[in-house]
Amino acid sequence: MGNGRVTNSLLEQLPEIVREGRKQAEKILESLEGRHRVSLQTREWVLPSKDTRDSDWITAANRQAHLGDEGSADWTNRLIYGDNLLAMAALLAGDEHTPSLRGKVDLIYIDPPFDSKADYRTKVSLPGVELEQKPTVIEQFAYSDTWSDGTASYLAMITPRLVLMHELLADTGQIFVHLDWHIGHYVKIVLDELFGKKQFRNELIWYYYNKMPDTRNKLFPRSHDVIYWYAKNEKSEYFFEHQEERRAKAVKQLVRKKVDGRMVNARDEHGNVQYVERDVRTVDSVWRLSMLQPADKTQNSGYLTQKPESILERILLAASKPNDLVADFNGGSGTTAAVAEKLGRRWITTDLGKPACMIMRKRLIDQGAKPFLYQAIGDYQVEAAKSSLGRSFRVGDLSGIVLSLYGALPLQPEDNPLRNLGAVVFGGKKTLVLVDSPNKLTGDATLRKAIAQREHLLGGWDRVVVLGWNFEPSIGQSITALNDPRLEVLVIPPDLLDRLRKKGGIEKLRGQVRFSSLQYLTIKPVHRQRSGDEEQLQVVLDNYVLLSPEAINLDEDNRKKLLKVANAEPLALIEYWAVDPDYDGAVFRSVWQDYRGNTANDDDPLRVVTAANFNVPHKPGERRVCVRVVDVFGFEAEVVQVVAGPRA
Repeated sequence: MGNGRVTNSLLEQLPEIVREGRKQAEKILESLEGRHRVSLQTREWVLPSKDTRDSDWITAANRQAHLGDEGSADWTNRLIYGDNLLAMAALLAGDEHTPSLRGKVDLIYIDPPFDSKADYRTKVSLPGVELEQKPTVIEQFAYSDTWSDGTASYLAMITPRLVLMHELLADTGQIFVHLDWHIGHYVKIVLDELFGKKQFRNELIWYYYNKMPDTRNKLFPRSHDVIYWYAKNEKSEYFFEHQEERRAKAVKQLVRKKVDGRMVNARDEHGNVQYVERDVRTVDSVWRLSMLQPADKTQNSGYLTQKPESILERILLAASKPNDLVADFNGGSGTTAAVAEKLGRRWITTDLGKPACMIMRKRLIDQGAKPFLYQAIGDYQVEAAKSSLGRSFRVGDLSGIVLSLYGALPLQPEDNPLRNLGAVVFGGKKTLVLVDSPNKLTGDATLRKAIAQREHLLGGWDRVVVLGWNFEPSIGQSITALNDPRLEVLVIPPDLLDRLRKKGGIEKLRGQVRFSSLQYLTIKPVHRQRSGDEEQLQVVLDNYVLLSPEAINLDEDNRKKLLKVANAEPLALIEYWAVDPDYDGAVFRSVWQDYRGNTANDDDPLRVVTAANFNVPHKPGERRVCVRVVDVFGFEAEVVQVVAGPRA
């Protein structure tokens, strides 16, 4: 080649890709015993009870029975936001509430992304306007890593994940991997290597009836996906049950019977060969199931790559039993969890996309699912920075970059062991700047620590500024309660790392990075009204202030459209909100929810209702009522109100 570089063919790279993938997975497995193992944080314990015009008292009674159950049952289904590699590491490690799930999962179905040119922008509909949001910084890094070297990097991404899935599967477990022509044949080779050729059960063809002939291109119209099915262990007795489906019309079939160990034609008393009319057929490896139709409002969530429930119903009925544990580590629109719920299977689903997780949570609430946990993992910005700045990167390096872009000079190492403190001196005033760790949520404890450092570090400072990546939903309330005019809290732009990489370094970005103020929520005074053993709560939203639109990944035109709506009707930015009537400050237990698209209450698909009215068991004395909202971009805010005892 002209430039002297020799690129190995993909076939030559494959052994090394698999070797490296195994090594990466082994490192994760070794770290499970360590002090810094990945863990899951419960963001919300969801007791589905969507706001409706007509209350379903049977559902309400069932839900009431679950109010004290969290953590006491053997199993709680879970929806996890985050990188599936980290989610699986956490599930394998286990925690104080759930033991390790190594060897405990009965069935895994994954539908990983398989098109390098896919457009992962999210369309956001608001009253009178439609926005296009680019992927979050976390999604961008995951996507660019997945496809940076085309198919080779895709295989490098999926291999360690498949190794961890193998570890999670029970000895009798099975895995179904849904792909298409882009990448399927290469992943099949990796699956043969990791699961063993003898464990391969079927190549299933999903034939989805192509609607339009492809006359522009010189090829036969594409009309199918493939699903590769493997059992974990050839010798273990995995579960399987043949499925039947209705034929379009009945077919005459020959009747056969066994005589002295041989199959022969059955005959009647006159010696005539017997036939029977059959209108069902045993399902074979070609599944003729139509794609999800846009008009199907019972299933269609508007998620781009959503699969019809009929595929998952067939897989779960054939390869799992009631109460089996089913996992999907590319959850998407939540079809696997939704079907598992309907068929009485336990489930875990994960996704890296905030929009996907919001859709899944709404879908499960909508179908009246049993209570489930919504969980998350930290460490994203660190992982993103490592991919951008090299694996030797440390958190202190990132803090130094943020301080520099803010215009602060770092303090001396002896006063700054974490390398996250800087100083701005202007007009005779000294400002201390603290960059919080991207590993955790910035909250009340960080703010108090910053105030203490302002008072005592190096003789004291006039002001302190806290710069954070991720925030506790109650941060707005913490700032209000502290009521400290010499404290400022700002958001580090979530696309900062991406911009650093594209622009070519700090110097080119200097002066162009805006650190924004936070979003916050206010509610009106909560009303309590007692009636016998129950009391009615009324919670009314007052205002929602979005964090500065500069911190959202929008272009200029979309940003202007957003500002217009935010100024005119701020509550229209809310995608989902929920109420915990007795918040303990640790786990948010949502016993009432509303979300855009829940038109059973107000016929308005673009707005939530702004008032919640619901009954809870009577409780003497005060209640700590917590309201949490998630806006259309996935940002969360919450407010807590302590409410005095109810009027009789």
